[in-house]
Amino acid sequence: MSSFNTTLEGGFILMGFSDWPHLEHIFFVFISMFYFLTIFGNFTIITISRMDRRLQTPMYFFLNNLSFLDLCYTTSIVPQLLVNISGIDKTMSYVRCMTQFFIVLLLGGTECMLLVVMAFDRYVAVCRPLHYTSIMHPLLCHALAISSWVGGLVNSLTQTSLIMTIPLCGYHLNHFFCEMLVLLKLACEDTGGTEANLFVAGAVILVCPVALILGTYAHIAHAVLKIKSRAGRRKALGTCGSHLTVVFLFYGSAMYTYLQPVHVYSGSEGKFAALFYTIITPMLNPLIYTLRNKDVKGALCKVLGRDTSTT
Repeated sequence: MSSFNTTLEGGFILMGFSDWPHLEHIFFVFISMFYFLTIFGNFTIITISRMDRRLQTPMYFFLNNLSFLDLCYTTSIVPQLLVNISGIDKTMSYVRCMTQFFIVLLLGGTECMLLVVMAFDRYVAVCRPLHYTSIMHPLLCHALAISSWVGGLVNSLTQTSLIMTIPLCGYHLNHFFCEMLVLLKLACEDTGGTEANLFVAGAVILVCPVALILGTYAHIAHAVLKIKSRAGRRKALGTCGSHLTVVFLFYGSAMYTYLQPVHVYSGSEGKFAALFYTIITPMLNPLIYTLRNKDVKGALCKVLGRDTSTT
């Protein structure tokens, strides 16, 4: 069988959820609804953060970045997925596939790095409250945000370049977007060395940030235990709890998908895991950060013209 990506003719056929044709219409409705909620929720976070001066702090600066990332991340996948499920067009050229692969890795890697930065912000807020303003200076905040994007870019360039060196045979991608493990299954030759390099790259962008976050929260937990006031402990845990929830949802599903050998990868399980970290988690993030956040709820009521003093 000749190498597919040497001809670039015809492109790939994304199988999507064609294994369950009777469920495709249901998937279309629910994914469309989740996508709308994702756009609405994250756009709302960005809007109210910019309109309310109380939310123009480092914490909400990073939350704005997270919302923007979630908007871009979901949009890089869902429109193509909806077209695929509707049956309008299930094909994708090699160039479009690699472009999507690069963008998804860029945004996903950036989010991995940004969640570490947000953990550092919470560490300074809880463990160094008197120096918070001087440490989390706007210049440092912007530098940390840019560093997250640079880290995501390096990760994406590394993994995309490794994938593009593999000759591919076949054109049926058993997924709804160009996902790494599915592409590796189309390889015409042994990919042991490439898989090892990709695993190391995945571990660096996933395991190392998780280790840093958990270490940071160990220090935060130690500091919280020293707070004598119950209200103070509750406030500290409240600001950190939302971030930890997002960390577990995002990293849990991503690590389950990417830190497994190709030969044990299940296409069906992989699709549903991908739905979780590409659609469900970005939709839940605005809810997680706002449901118990009085500042955000107050700003939202202000934008809507409601008097929060009576609520």
